[in-house]
Formats: sequence, structure tokens, C-alpha cells
Amino acid sequence: RGLGDVYKRQVCPNVIYAQKKWRKSMDNNNQNRNGRKRPSGQNIGVLALILVITLIAVTVMNNMVRKNQTQELGYEEFVEYLKEGEIDTAKLSGNRIYLTPKTSSTKLSRFIQYYTVRIPDSDLAERLLDSNGVHVVAEDTSTSANILNFLMGWVLPSALMIGLLYMMYSRMGGGGMMGVGKSNAKVYVQKETGVTFADVAGEDEAKESLVEIVDFLHNPQKYSKIGAKLPKGALLVGPPGTGKTLLAKAVAGEAHVPFYSLSGSDFVEMFVGVGASRVRDLFKQAQQSAPCIIFIDEIDAIGRSRDSRLGGNDEREQTLNQLLSEMDGFDSSKGLLVLGATNRPEILDPALLRPGRFDRRVIVDKPDLKGRVNILKVHSKDVRLDETVDFEEIALATSGAVGADLANMMNEAAINAVKNGRQAVSQKDLFEAVELVLVGKEKKDRILSKEERRIVSYHEVGHALVTALQKDAEPVQKITIVPRTMGALGYVMQVPEEEKYLNTKKELQAMLVVSLAGRAAEELVFDTVTTGAANDIEQATRIARAMVTQYGMSEKFGLMGLETQENQYLTGRTVLNCGDATAAEIDTEVMKMLKEAYAEAKRLLSENRDAMDQIAAFLIEKETITGKEFMKIFREVKGIPEPEEGKKEEKNRMGGEFDGNAESQPVQATETSQVQDPGVQVAEHVQNAPVNENGGYAGAADGQRMPQAGNGQDPMDQQN
Repeated sequence: RGLGDVYKRQVCPNVIYAQKKWRKSMDNNNQNRNGRKRPSGQNIGVLALILVITLIAVTVMNNMVRKNQTQELGYEEFVEYLKEGEIDTAKLSGNRIYLTPKTSSTKLSRFIQYYTVRIPDSDLAERLLDSNGVHVVAEDTSTSANILNFLMGWVLPSALMIGLLYMMYSRMGGGGMMGVGKSNAKVYVQKETGVTFADVAGEDEAKESLVEIVDFLHNPQKYSKIGAKLPKGALLVGPPGTGKTLLAKAVAGEAHVPFYSLSGSDFVEMFVGVGASRVRDLFKQAQQSAPCIIFIDEIDAIGRSRDSRLGGNDEREQTLNQLLSEMDGFDSSKGLLVLGATNRPEILDPALLRPGRFDRRVIVDKPDLKGRVNILKVHSKDVRLDETVDFEEIALATSGAVGADLANMMNEAAINAVKNGRQAVSQKDLFEAVELVLVGKEKKDRILSKEERRIVSYHEVGHALVTALQKDAEPVQKITIVPRTMGALGYVMQVPEEEKYLNTKKELQAMLVVSLAGRAAEELVFDTVTTGAANDIEQATRIARAMVTQYGMSEKFGLMGLETQENQYLTGRTVLNCGDATAAEIDTEVMKMLKEAYAEAKRLLSENRDAMDQIAAFLIEKETITGKEFMKIFREVKGIPEPEEGKKEEKNRMGGEFDGNAESQPVQATETSQVQDPGVQVAEHVQNAPVNENGGYAGAADGQRMPQAGNGQDPMDQQN
């Protein structure tokens, strides 16, 4: 009795559980086997339709071919052609006589099959035999011959066409003609992605948000115990190149679940209804392999706001409606997560962004100083480095750069080291890579005249000298007049001592002075101006306009916001929100600010003309000078003692020495400038870059590529 109780309590439940599990697996196997062998009624109907269409097509084609290639002759014409010797072969087939003309025939064509219907004629055989050179044959009209002709002419072509269409239909899995209705998402498993959070750096806040999702997929009971649910979707938002796709793959790699990856444009086809069909098929596949992750890159391709004012797109809206319906319909408790990525969140439909569809918005912004250092370390794992490499210096010089930019710079540095015959990458290679990405390669074949070299030299020295005369200016690292492939005939490189996120009004005013210092040096020395300052003027104008319209730094307009930003993560384009009269007043205010900045630049250069002449002469001789050489000459001219070794150079290097009103001098911060007022950004002075909103020295502002020196307009542009 005791053994029986034990058996009932322990053995029986285990056996019953094993039996149930075995039966369930057998049922699944039978279903799969039946699914493979037994065609559905829909497939049979499709095959029947294909058969009917094929027979009709073959019949029509045969009739068309026969009509074009055959021609009936009257019996009297046939007899006449026999007498004239125009016929080469006569073939007797049933009640017809098929004729083949001779090659020398002038009345009959060799490309047409002629025939005539037989009539009772006892002299036919005699006429054929008496005709000169006519070859007479007869066709076998037995049953077997007719069957063979039928098989070759009808059955074989039909079978080939049916087989071809069935193969095409089988390949696309019943998803519509040519597979347009099937989802073409790429499916990755964890081993294939090979990406984890260790491969992502510089985005700690975004990683933290996604780690919670991964932990939920690993331990759903821990969250469901207190009633928490898995977010249905997470939208990754940020500039291009910041690693949105990489983060999504890392989520899949860490969660060890299937990862469906596709672009928003994959839903778009020329056939109506295809996008909605693909959305349905994608979610059907994902639910079958749950838990899994669906990643839709560039989701703005199908998620654009449904605005009838600008004209709608019925196909895209139908696809969006289907996506909204599917995201509402699936059960997140099964572990199905939708990740989207875009750099244009402002154009997405509000229904797509609401909680319940995309519950989380993860901002993947440009990395800060620490983030850039970590990104450089990640991309240098497989690169051999020497002891001179200092990632913090490179990170300071590349403020505003995204992960893709830094990866490109590291690769260019490695290529440069190999080109120069070195076994490891040095700090010099990294700085050259930064310059290469920024302003291009050196144009060694472009030889400037002596006068042009003087103009370019004074232009660049004007930028550098005014920068040095500004309080709290960033140190100059390099001045060069070597032309570059991206259009610059020379530039000044500055690297900040620390990263900044805000700009004061004095700093922006100092940017204006530095931007116009190149033109001021030209006018002061040569008593004329050149086309070299085109982009300097454009840059200064944009900074001044931003001060007036966006930052409330104009005495006339005060705190009035006159411009709004349309595209935060891409172009950063702004639109005026005022009337024509106010716009004209804005132009007047901008012109006033530029004139004041230009006058200040001329004053500073004329007061330090001796230093400018000596530095320009040294630059003409050397073509490229370092920041230390620049400061050494400046101190010698002004009689300033050299700073002691090991001590940091004073930030206020020249302001108090040469200007009695140093405290009132504008503050020059010519590197990174960023305003942390969400969505409101500040002008920066990057080498002829426009007024970018989140940019920096070597960084792509708002997802743009590195600013190009000159852009074909300003060959003597300043590099900051």
C-alpha cells in the first residue's frame, strides 16, 4: 500500500506528463508532415487556374502562328503553279496538300506554308508525277501519329508552363505573384549577429534603457510577479551614425532570440496592397517564433504622418494602418518586441508614437567626451597602437563626431601608418586621419603663386591671431597653407582644453570676430579683398542670425523667438515665424552685428600688425606650423616670457597683456558649442561649417558628414 501511494504521488504524474508531452510532439510532427504533403484547397484552386490560363494561351499562340505562317491557295492556282514549275515539294496530309515553293520561285514565298484543299481529281497523281522536279510525300494519319502530334504540340508545352509557374509559386510560399506579398525580413539568430552590448560604447543611457528590456526577456517572471509588462515597442531616435542599428542587434544578441531586421522601404512596392500584406506576414512569422525582436530601420518611410493637406499616399497609409493594427493586436506577454529607428521623429504619425505601440523613446544622441574615448577604444581593439596614442586628445578634437565618424578615423589612421611604413598607429596618424576626414588629402600638385601664398598666409594668420587675442580662446594646434582636396587652400586647427555644452553671448560675439578676421587681414595688408572669405562670411551670418532669431541675444527683439527648427537630427533647417517687415528688420540687425564684429577684428589686427607680419613670414617659409611655434613667435614679438615647463598655459594668454580693457573683451570659444535646451541648439564655429546645432570640431553636426573645407567656395577657410 505504501509503494502504491508513492507510485501514485511520484511516478504516475511523471509518466502522465511524459505521455502528454510525447503526444503533443507527435501531433506537431503529424501536422508538419501533413502540412508538407497535403496541398491546401487554395493551392489546388491556383493550380487549376494556372492550367486553364495555360491552355488558353497555348491555343491562342498556335492559332496566331498558323495564321501568320500559312496561306490557302485555290485548286486552280495549285494546278497552274505545278505547270509553271514553281513547287518543290507537295505533301499529302488528309484532305490537304501542303506545298513548298522552290528557292528560285518568283511568285511564292519560302517563308509561308501554302496549302490547298483536295477535290475529287482522278488526274492528281498523274499531274504530280509529270511535274518537273516535284518531290511528292505523304503524312502518316494513323492514330498513333495523331497522338504523338497532340502530345508534342499541346501537352508538352502546357506541362512545361505549368511546372514553371508551380515552381515560382512554391518558391514564394503562396505569398502572391513574384513573392510581393511575403515579408522579406532578414532573420538573424544570436550566433549570426555576434553583437553584444560590449560592442556598443558611448551610449550609456540608451544601453541602460535597452538592458531592462533584455532582462525582461530573460526573466519575465521577475517583472510579471508585480504586474509589469514588456514594452510593446521602443523607438530609437538620433542622428545618423550614432549606432541605432547596432544597439538593436546588441539587444537581440544579448537576449538570445531571433532578430527580424528590415527597412521601412522594404514594405513599399509598385503593387497596391503589398505593404499591408508584408506587415501581416512579418508579424505572423514573428509570432510563430516568439520570443523574438522585430527591428524596422528608417521607420519614417512608412510611418509618415497622415496629413491630407499635403496630399496623401493611399498605399503608404494602408501599410501604416496595418502596422498600427498589428502593433495593437499582438500580446507582449509572449515576448514579441518591436524596435524602430529613425532620425526624423517629427514627421512620424502621432498614432504610431503613442504608448501602447512604442512605449519607449530611446534617444541615441552624439557621444560626449567620455563616450568618444570609449568608442575609440572599441574600434581600436584590433589595431596595433604605440605608446604615444592619447585617445582623450583625439576625443577633444572630435567633439560632435558620432561612432561611424570615429570608426572611419581609426581606420584611416591605420591605413596611414601602413603607408608610412610604421608597425603601429601613432598619435600623429590619428590627427592626420582627423584632418583627412575633415578637409581631405593634401594637394601637392597645386602650386600657388608667390602673391597668392602671401594672401592665404595672412588670411590664416588673421584667424589665428584674433583667436589668440580673445579671452578664454581655445589653443591653436596647427596653421597650414597647404591646399587640401576638399577645396581649402589653408586652415587653422584648434583643439579645446575641455568640452563645453553652453555658449555665452560674448563667446558667440567672439566667434563672429574670428570668422571675419581673415577678410580683415586681407584688407589691412593688401588694401583689397579676395573671394577667399566666402564661407567665413556665410558662417558669421548664420551665427549672427541665430543670435537674433533663436537665442534672444538681440537688444531690439529681446526674447522673441523668430525661428523654429524643422529637422533636429538631420539638416537642422530653420523657418522664420514672422512677417516680411520683421524679416527685413532682422536683416538690418544681423548686418549691424557683422559690421561691429568686422571693425573689432580690424582693430585687433592693426594693433598687433608686427606680430602678424612675422608669423605670416614664418608660415610662408614653413607652409605648416604648430601651435607651439605660433605662440613662441607671438611671445617673442610682444616680449612675453615663455611659461615654465610642466605648468599649464594660462587660459587668459594675451587678453590682459595687450588690451587694457581685457575684462570686457568678447570670449572666444571656437570649438564645441551646444545649448542643452531640448531642441534648441547653438551656432558653432567649425571650419566653414554652417551654424550646426550639436556639432563640434571634427564631428558631423546633427548627423551630417564632416564639414567640408570651403565646399568649393572658401579656399582660405578657417578650421576650428
